[in-house]
Amino acid sequence: MSDHIDPKKLDRLAEVAVRTGVNLQKGQDLVITAPMSALPLVQRIAVHAYKAGAGVVMPFFTDDAITLARYENADDASFDHAPGWFYEGLAAAFKGGAARMAVTGDDPMLLAEQDPAKVARLSKATSIAAKPAMNPIVGFEVNWNIVAFPGAGWAARVFPDLPVDEAQGKLMDAIYAASRLDGDDPVANWANHTAELKKRVKWLNDQAFDALHYTGPGTDLRLGLAEGHIWKGGASPALNGVVCQPNIPTEEVFTCPHAYKVDGTVSATKPLAHQGNVIEDISVRFEAGKIVEATASKGQEQLRALLATDDGASRIGEVALVPHSSPISQSGVLFFNTLFDENASCHIALGQCYADTIEGGSELAPEELQQKGGNQSLIHVDWMMGSDAVDIDGVTLTGETVPVMRKGEWAF
Repeated sequence: MSDHIDPKKLDRLAEVAVRTGVNLQKGQDLVITAPMSALPLVQRIAVHAYKAGAGVVMPFFTDDAITLARYENADDASFDHAPGWFYEGLAAAFKGGAARMAVTGDDPMLLAEQDPAKVARLSKATSIAAKPAMNPIVGFEVNWNIVAFPGAGWAARVFPDLPVDEAQGKLMDAIYAASRLDGDDPVANWANHTAELKKRVKWLNDQAFDALHYTGPGTDLRLGLAEGHIWKGGASPALNGVVCQPNIPTEEVFTCPHAYKVDGTVSATKPLAHQGNVIEDISVRFEAGKIVEATASKGQEQLRALLATDDGASRIGEVALVPHSSPISQSGVLFFNTLFDENASCHIALGQCYADTIEGGSELAPEELQQKGGNQSLIHVDWMMGSDAVDIDGVTLTGETVPVMRKGEWAF
C-alpha cells in the first residue's frame, strides 16, 4: 500500500462501510468482491465486520494482470463464457442471509487497448451468468454496500501529473471527503445526511409527478415516471429488515422512469468511463422511451454496442436528482468512476430498473413490473446529464408544472 494513503482514514472508511453502509448484523455472513489492489481496505473491513459479530467474512478478488492475461491469451470462445457456478454460489449465500459488499477501485482504462468486440461479448456473458446473484441486489432483498479504494491504476488516471504514490494519497483524501468521514463522528454525519435526503424524498413523493421536463444546452427531454413510482434516497430498509446505505458516497434521490414514456433529446454533461473506454459528449434522442439516435465525440462505437446489448439497453431504468452544489461536484475532480461521478450530477441509467422504486415492485414478476413501466435489461449503466445550466420541472397528472431544480439546484 502506498505510504501516502493515511491508514487512519482507510480504517475509518472500513468502519463506516460496515456500520453504516452494509449495517452488518450480529451472526450475519459478509460476502466481499474487490480488486486485489484493495486488499488493505478489505482487511480493515474484515476487522470491523468481526467486531460487529460477523459469522464469516468471505472475500473474492479480481486481478488486473489475470484479467489482461485472458484478453491476450484466451481462445476466442472464452469471451462468450462466464462462470455461472460462481454467481449461483453468491445467490445461495444471499438466500442464506449473507450481506453483500463491493469494493471498487480498479483501473477504469484497463481494457482500453483490448478488442472492444471481445469486451462487449464478455460483458454480456457475465451479465447473463450473474443474474441469479444480481436479482437479490436489484430487488433489495439483502443489505448491501459499495465503497472505493484508491488503486494505483485508478489514481494515475484521476491525477496523471502526480507520481503514483502521491496520486493514491490524493485520491484517498478525495474519497474520504466525498464519503463524509470528516469530524468526530462520521456515523452521525451519515445520519444527518440521510435525514436531509429524506426531506427531498418526501417532497417528491408528495408531489406524485407524472413526468419530469429537463431543459438545458442540448437537452429538451420529457421523462415519464413509472406507475406507482417511489422516490428513494439515503439509508433504507432492505426486504430482510436491515437498514443500510448502499452507496458510499451518495448525494442522489432516485426513482423509476417509465421505460416507454421518454421523449426528446439529452446531452451528457460529463464523460462516461465504461469497460476501459471513456465515452465523451454523449447525445441521444428518445422516442416512446427508446433511444433512436446516439452520438458521441469519443467512444461512439462503444456507446452503440452498449445500447445493442439487449432490448432494454436502449431504454432507461433509473432517474436520479443531484444538486450541482454536491461536495463531489464542487471538488472539481473527475473520478472516472460511476460511484463518484454520478453523485456530482443528475443522471439517468440505461437498462435495468430497481424493483423497489415501484410500489410493491419487489413482489412483482418481471412482466408485471414491465407493465408499470419498469425496464428489464442485462445492464445498468449511469451517465450524467445535469449541470448548473439545467432546469427541471415536475409535470402533474393535470399538466401543471412545478419547479424542481433551477440552474442545477433544488427549487423548493
